[in-house]
Order: sequence, then structure tokens, then C-alpha cells
Amino acid sequence: QVQLVESGGGSVQSGGSLRLSCAVFGYTDSSACMAWFRQAPGKEREEVATICSDGGTTYLGSVKGRFTISQNNAYTTLYLQMNNLKPDDTAVYYCAADWNEYLATYNYWGRGTQVTVSS
Repeated sequence: QVQLVESGGGSVQSGGSLRLSCAVFGYTDSSACMAWFRQAPGKEREEVATICSDGGTTYLGSVKGRFTISQNNAYTTLYLQMNNLKPDDTAVYYCAADWNEYLATYNYWGRGTQVTVSS
């Protein structure tokens, strides 16, 4: 059974940093992409960053230059390093794995970790 477990969220002041982790259990497709999403209260979920097995990454425009997505060599942990955090980054952050082209979404999701940035 595939399970994704996020950790590392918390409360920081504007300009601070956090590092999110996503532990991956039961999923071993190293050729696939993984992603971080976030959802703020009253807003739609948005894709923050994606990383694929070839090392390619993509970022939401508003986090470029501040956030870095990475994963360990065994593809068992996904990371999101977040620097120079802003109040607009406040949201629940989710990791996702196994892109489903038919449904246009990821098959597996974590439960999320709260990030709160105060001004």
C-alpha cells in the first residue's frame, strides 16, 4: 500500500525558512515525477514544484528562486526547501506521486502539513 507522509511544517516569520519532507512508502517507480502542492484557505489547490527522475524541475512562478524541490537517491523521500517565506506562502502543503494521465491528476497524496508565515 502506497503511503506519503509529510513533515516539517510550522510557523515562521516572514523571511524565514522551512524544509518540508515527504516520506514515501510502498512506491518504487523511480521513473515517475513527484510534486508538491499547496492549498490556502478559500483558494484552489496549486502545484508548487515538480521533480522528475531525469532531474528536471518546474516551479510555480511566485516561488521561483525561493523554493527548491529535491529527492534522495533512493526516491524514498521528497523535499521542499523554502527560503524567504512570505505570508502568501501560508497554506497546507501536500506531496503527490504517480501521475495519472487519464485523470490528469496524481494517484497518491499525503495528508498535508501546515505552513504558516506571519508578517
